[in-house]
Amino acid sequence: MSNKERPSWDQYFMNIAHVAAERSSCSRRHVAAVIVKDKRVISTGYNGTPRGVKNCDDGGCPRCNSDVASGHGLDECLCCHAEENSIVQAACHGISINGASIYTTYSPCLLCAKMIINAGIHEVIFHQRYSIDSTSSQLLNEAGVTLRPVE
Repeated sequence: MSNKERPSWDQYFMNIAHVAAERSSCSRRHVAAVIVKDKRVISTGYNGTPRGVKNCDDGGCPRCNSDVASGHGLDECLCCHAEENSIVQAACHGISINGASIYTTYSPCLLCAKMIINAGIHEVIFHQRYSIDSTSSQLLNEAGVTLRPVE
C-alpha cells in the first residue's frame, strides 16, 4: 500500500477543474468550473466560444485575439465563461444544481456571480482571485453564498 496522502475533497475537485481548464480554447486565459453535489461531480465547464462558433484560438473571438488590455473590451468578447458553461450544461441535461457547490480556477465575475446565485449554488470555491471581482464578492456575500479560496 502507498504512503501517499489522499487529496482533500477540495483539492480533488479543484484538480478536476484544472484538468478541465486544459480544454479551454480561449487564447487569453484557461478557466474551468466543476459543480459538485453530495461529493459527486454533476457538471463541468470551461471558457471558450459558444458551441458551433469558431474557437477563440482559431480566431473566433476578435477581442481575445487583439492586444486590448486585460479587463477591457469585455462587452465585445464572444467567449462564454466556465461557470456559465457548467450551469448551462447542467440545465441542458436536466440536472438540478440547487444546493450545490462550484469549484472554479478563478473567482467569478459579476455576471457569473449573478448566475451562481440564481441557480441556487450555495458555495463558490476558487483557486485564484480574478482581478475585477470585488462587486461579485459583495453580491455573493449579500446573497448568502459562501466564497472561499483553496490552495
